[in-house]
Amino acid sequence: MATLISHSPAETEALGEAWGRGAEKGLVIALSGDLGAGKTQLVKGLARGLDITRRVQSPTFALVNIYQGGRLTLFHLDLYRLDTTEQIQAAGLEEYLEPAGVTVIEWAERWFDRAPYSERAADPYPGPGKDAVESVLIGPLPKRLRWVQIEVFSETERRISHEDFGA
Repeated sequence: MATLISHSPAETEALGEAWGRGAEKGLVIALSGDLGAGKTQLVKGLARGLDITRRVQSPTFALVNIYQGGRLTLFHLDLYRLDTTEQIQAAGLEEYLEPAGVTVIEWAERWFDRAPYSERAADPYPGPGKDAVESVLIGPLPKRLRWVQIEVFSETERRISHEDFGA
């Protein structure tokens, strides 16, 4: 798992921009973090890295914003208003797990459950170091997933940890 400390919204956006420049079709980025942690800042940078010029804003009430016109289409989901996996399934969002572009999911922990590794029957993302992981993702997992945790340390500092799963 890679970790860095962001000291400003601009640094958080710069990380997203770097990810956007390297993103390939089919990538799903799952964002987890408290209100105000910087999830949408990261998405703004990601859009810039994908050469999307439209203004990016959180789709809290629409559930999904779609940004086209860049190198890849960006599907931006916000699950804040959905409390259960049943509500998410009823919203019909599964198509965004295999995007014809890049999908970013804010409040992803509401969709993807976490369970202790020892309780898993089969790991869809086998790889080195799994024994050291305290919990793994379960649920309708995409083929390529970047799990991102943003933690607020102070008014200006955020710890951004991420791990890639899948092909």
